[in-house]
Amino acid sequence: MNDVATPDASTQTDVVQRGSLELTLRRLQRDKASMIALGVILVIVVLAITAPWIAALTGHSPIEQFRDTGLSPAGIPVGPGEQFWLGTDQLGRDVLVRLAYGARISLLVGVFASVLASTIAVIVGTTAGYHGGLTDIVLSRLMDLVMSVPFLLCALALVSAFGPSLTLSVCVIVFFSWAPMARVIRGQVISLRKQDFVQASRSLGAGPLSIMVVDILPNLAAPIIVYTTMQIPSSIVFEATLSFLGMGIVPPTPSWGGMLADASSNSLYLVAWWLVFVPGTALLLTTLAFNILGDGLRDALDPKSARTVRRFRLQSRGASKR
Repeated sequence: MNDVATPDASTQTDVVQRGSLELTLRRLQRDKASMIALGVILVIVVLAITAPWIAALTGHSPIEQFRDTGLSPAGIPVGPGEQFWLGTDQLGRDVLVRLAYGARISLLVGVFASVLASTIAVIVGTTAGYHGGLTDIVLSRLMDLVMSVPFLLCALALVSAFGPSLTLSVCVIVFFSWAPMARVIRGQVISLRKQDFVQASRSLGAGPLSIMVVDILPNLAAPIIVYTTMQIPSSIVFEATLSFLGMGIVPPTPSWGGMLADASSNSLYLVAWWLVFVPGTALLLTTLAFNILGDGLRDALDPKSARTVRRFRLQSRGASKR
């Protein structure tokens, strides 16, 4: 009688059950573009955090004017060198220090305004999608109204009435940012409220608020995270646009949009290229990094849609070759 070989218990590998968060992080780590974008964002964050140390290291404050050493005898800003690593602006201020402090403004406005706009969007979209009827009609028309208001005209009117400030910039950004996301959340909630688990909670006596918070919102985590992440670069560009037009941060507080506006005054960028290149590159890299990270998060949180997009791209490439 032949002996039947039995597997050795020591050679068996244990099956490890991984959670959804760990699987999402593993998928995100395999995306090299997202990892590079995350690295760029961390560099910008470190630059903003270490702004006081950079000022102490260089011995220059963000508003201090060095008219003797920071400007040429003809009044032209000094280019990058040993004393001013990224050059000076039209008033002889250190561009590197102002860039670091401007990163604080951009990240503060971008993150805070995006989170606040997402919060409003989730509340309005969930309420409209779940209750329906007259509530949905009123809130949907409110979204349409907000999305139809001209951005620049509204900003000009508000600045004329209240004057430029950081608080006003955040309010304008939030006002114009929450409606598109609320519309997406509303559509998701309309689909989810018909699911069996929502009907089961309702049959067990759960109230509308409990169903929206406990049952529906967890299923909206992925789109909320993705839209909030991709809203941050839009908010940063909003702030830079307002500052560029003189409707954002009040000078001499440094901001990237204000630095670009200073460079464009009197065509100064024609003789001092770094005044446009430095803040423009920082703004471009920051917005691009957040957009790439948002795309990576969307693919990591919803791998089915990522495979669909890749399949469509491959089919498009095959069709173009034929």
